[in-house]
Amino acid sequence: MNATIVCADGKARCRWCSAAPEFPAYHDSEWGLPVGDDRRLFEKLCLEGFQSGLSWRTILAKRENFRAAFHDFDFDRVARFTARDVARLLKDEGIIRHRGKIEAVINNARRVQELIAREGSLAAFIWRYEPASDPLAKPQTASTSATSIALSKELKKRGWKFVGPTTVYAFMQAMGLINDHVEGCVMREPADAARKRFKRPRR
Repeated sequence: MNATIVCADGKARCRWCSAAPEFPAYHDSEWGLPVGDDRRLFEKLCLEGFQSGLSWRTILAKRENFRAAFHDFDFDRVARFTARDVARLLKDEGIIRHRGKIEAVINNARRVQELIAREGSLAAFIWRYEPASDPLAKPQTASTSATSIALSKELKKRGWKFVGPTTVYAFMQAMGLINDHVEGCVMREPADAARKRFKRPRR
């Protein structure tokens, strides 16, 4: 099977773009482009956790609702959530009403605060796990990697929840720690160029 799909605009993209009409825009404007902003990184880790057992289309369709529910993933505000907030969120039909995942976001917000106090920023910590080189001969043929396993293990050690190796690998793909656009995809070269321009955060 061809790894790309030709979309309505005549451009070839990663085949998963054919799964939903909103995917090409997400694919072109976000997926695989490097991110160094702590709040965006935290948001994506949270949303990947919510996706566990579900489809990304479901999460993407509710993303603005998640942002409203969690104050645009301002981890300092989320870290102050209480049992009352959990009860409120469990009644919010605009998000995934899963107690464990909601509580994980609150827990992980507190873990971000701890990590920043020690490491300087979430971004500096995350980007230490960028592979030395593209780990895949054929992109999108794996669901985990040595680096996603290592990052998952370290996050769990620090008390994070819902950050298994598969979740972390999807996060790394989306946040540009690797370029997993397939050969022939219209975004593979732009993603490479963006990664070359990107200034890796150190603190």
